[in-house]
Amino acid sequence: MGGGTGLSALLQGLKHYTRSGEVGTSVDITAIVTVTDDGGSSGRLRREFDVLPPGDIRNCMVALSEDSALLSRLFQYRFQAGRGLKGHSFGNLFLMALTQIMGDFPDAVRASSEVLKIAGHIFPSTDANVALEATLADGSTVVGETRISRSKHRIKRIRLVPRKVRPLPAALAAIAEADVITLGPGSLFTSVVPNLLVEGIPAAIRKSKAVKAYFVNLMSQPGETTEFRASDHIQAIHHHAGGKFLDYAIVNIRPITSAMKKRYAQEEALPVENDIDTLFKMGLKVMAGRLADLTDKVRHDSSATAAVAVRLAQEGRRRKNAQP
Repeated sequence: MGGGTGLSALLQGLKHYTRSGEVGTSVDITAIVTVTDDGGSSGRLRREFDVLPPGDIRNCMVALSEDSALLSRLFQYRFQAGRGLKGHSFGNLFLMALTQIMGDFPDAVRASSEVLKIAGHIFPSTDANVALEATLADGSTVVGETRISRSKHRIKRIRLVPRKVRPLPAALAAIAEADVITLGPGSLFTSVVPNLLVEGIPAAIRKSKAVKAYFVNLMSQPGETTEFRASDHIQAIHHHAGGKFLDYAIVNIRPITSAMKKRYAQEEALPVENDIDTLFKMGLKVMAGRLADLTDKVRHDSSATAAVAVRLAQEGRRRKNAQP
């Protein structure tokens, strides 16, 4: 569950564990994706055509596509010129057009997934046209994911507008059948938490017998999670979900280089502190690994992150089999 580039990175790694993949272990993947994006191409399409934002869904489809060459490149192609076209990606336009033809965004996602032959299932967390609203530490209220991301004040609480929206039944079924449910990696308040604000999803997660795990962010995000430790991320998740449900916190122990720290410090972003003793006191188990990919940006490594998810899925399956 999540959104943004973090979830698609995890899916890219998990794809190799599917039945047609390259690794021995076989998994069945379902991605439940937030639909609150209101920036860039997705935001323009939302405003002009009253459709759900396709960007995060498109990235997940490409990540799970068996054809990583031409079709994937086509879906990610972004127009560099053209009146009305500049800035749009082909995949976003494809999903928008298919939604208009089929009359339903989830149906359009399913049909697009068949075109890309994705290795798994992708569902929006809700088919309602929702926006994010944040209450900040200074008491002000900000509406819209883009404006929330740009805020320089800490976030106290996130809500959906409208408040009550329903999840897709298929998403609830996937949660019930899961061996592991992972949250993230991704922006805490704009990619992870919004899924937990959809009515019925937190209750379904608690009821599920799966292992529940959160991939703690590698770096803080200015304003959104400034000075947040790993335990602060967990507390925010439980607070918005109406109570505790996580079993594991997954943290990175690969050191962030000095050069990377300096680069991110210019944007007022710092490595997230892994306060493991506090996590233990909160009743969580902690799994640590060298999960950071330190190339041009600090990101979760697809292969390492996927390996952790599969290991937890195996634990979840053993837990289920051991129950009467």
